[in-house]
Amino acid sequence: MTSTSGARRPSEPGWPEDPPPPLPVDAEPAPNGWIPLQPEGASPDGNQTGSDDRAVTQDATAASAGTTTTTASTATLEASRTRIRSVLDDAVGGIESPGAGDDGQDTPIMREAAQAVRVLNPNRDSAFPRPSRRRVITVANQKGGVGKTTSTVNLAVAFALHGLRVLVIDLDPQGNASTGLGVEHSSGTPSVYEVLVEGASLAETAVQVDQAPTLWCVPATIDLAGAEIELVSVVARENRLRSAIAAYEHEVDYILVDCPPSLGLLTVNALVAGDEVLIPIQCEYYALEGLGQLLQNIELIQAHLNDGLRVSTILLTMYDGRTKLADQVAQEVRRHFGDLVLDVVIPRSVRVSEAPGYGQSVLTYDPGSRGALTYFQAARQMAERGSRPEPAAAGQGAQ
Repeated sequence: MTSTSGARRPSEPGWPEDPPPPLPVDAEPAPNGWIPLQPEGASPDGNQTGSDDRAVTQDATAASAGTTTTTASTATLEASRTRIRSVLDDAVGGIESPGAGDDGQDTPIMREAAQAVRVLNPNRDSAFPRPSRRRVITVANQKGGVGKTTSTVNLAVAFALHGLRVLVIDLDPQGNASTGLGVEHSSGTPSVYEVLVEGASLAETAVQVDQAPTLWCVPATIDLAGAEIELVSVVARENRLRSAIAAYEHEVDYILVDCPPSLGLLTVNALVAGDEVLIPIQCEYYALEGLGQLLQNIELIQAHLNDGLRVSTILLTMYDGRTKLADQVAQEVRRHFGDLVLDVVIPRSVRVSEAPGYGQSVLTYDPGSRGALTYFQAARQMAERGSRPEPAAAGQGAQ
């Protein structure tokens, strides 16, 4: 086969045909990487006297610069290590507010680590104020999926991690609160079913939770699904849980009752047994539709079964700051309920949803996450409110 293109001649090795112009006779190339220095004795026109002195001066300058660079690099590294150690020591020692120690917390990882230590409180040097008496709080909302169980679990763990003694009563046959606390609740396990139907005591069924040393849980099993039918013929069936709580002799600061998503007999038992009601409200309009019915039922309980019951806390959950709808719902709830609404809003968080799969609360699963920090702040605000004199008691004292 014959090629039609002309033969190519390989280029000659070496310099191209037009080499660069030669250097001036009185100039020399500078050392690689360094700017040529003008030694002492150089004339204004650039001519130098004493090439040996110039070479010695350049060598001394290079050695001095190398030593200075090495020293500066070592000092910078040591300062960085000292700074990190200082930040971690401050975090372990406890941080009073998220903005404290900002001089050292200049990276997201450092801030998250400090928040995690603050939430977990490993040294137990931070304590929430204790209430003047035992607080029995019923967490209720007949709409499902608004964060009742999630709020019960995480608030209970936050209380317990900061020095308070807490008992959680799982009154939902699904047993999700038991799952979130890592408590066994398979069929046949001593549970709240035995308390309501068979008259067992809470002390016999309460189990200590591994996530916090001062936290106990009365689990719920699937047997609880038939408790409402079995209690129909029982005298004073609405007071079964209240009697069990009154007979519980162990000293606790908080008793949190997690209700099922309905207004049946189990929820009525929880409302009769409680002193306060905590209502989690999802930041969507569907969550507001059934709220009026829940408030009507609470009024009926107050009128006929428990005149000391009151709605003490509204907690906004699943807040999505990217939507105007969430802001509108939050504003509407605050306008209607006023100071009952906690300042803290629980955001939507993947970590909060992942934690129950590992049998943990978000505070122990990922203590540096936004969900953990907001539940910690909500628990602290509830504890601070609970330590103040009740408005009704203050009014009676004035009279």
